[in-house]
Amino acid sequence: MAVRCRNATRWHSSSVKMVAPLATCTKEEQHSVIHFLSSEGVKPIKIHGQMKVQYGDACLSLPQVCNWTRKFMISISSVMDSPRPGQAHQVVTPEAIAAVESIVKENRLVTVNERAAHLDMSYGSAHHIVHDVLQFHKVCARWVPCQLTAELKERCVDACQELLKLFEAEGDGFLGKLLQEMKPGFTTTNQEPRK
Repeated sequence: MAVRCRNATRWHSSSVKMVAPLATCTKEEQHSVIHFLSSEGVKPIKIHGQMKVQYGDACLSLPQVCNWTRKFMISISSVMDSPRPGQAHQVVTPEAIAAVESIVKENRLVTVNERAAHLDMSYGSAHHIVHDVLQFHKVCARWVPCQLTAELKERCVDACQELLKLFEAEGDGFLGKLLQEMKPGFTTTNQEPRK
């Protein structure tokens, strides 16, 4: 490692060579490097160039380096990011989940936008609660729970068993009747295709 000194307290940054690029780093570590080099009088463009060599793609952008250099020049000494005002960090609360669930159960045709506006939350938060937390999915323009309750499962099994008994009793004629009820005008006779 070759280091050339201008005087006892200044480093000449262009002559410092690292043996190998750093594999991992945090933003705070990079902020510390910026703090150190900017206190030595190194320009942000040179700081960014040196950091790009060492940190590669994980390096902070040049505007970020300039911003942090400016912060350190006005006597901010913390290398941690300060909390930013704006959107709350925790919108998905048990109260919000319960409110969304009650709205969906009350009116299954309500849209995600309407839910978000009613509860004063972002579209993304409302969508996340419905799809990921409550696991509701849209079926035939209605929001339905992905998982059936024990009672609904029983009713489905009973309906399927009843249909199976009717099929066993009547055979293929049952399927024709079923299709006619589902699709009026459907015939079960084999017709020749038109030419």
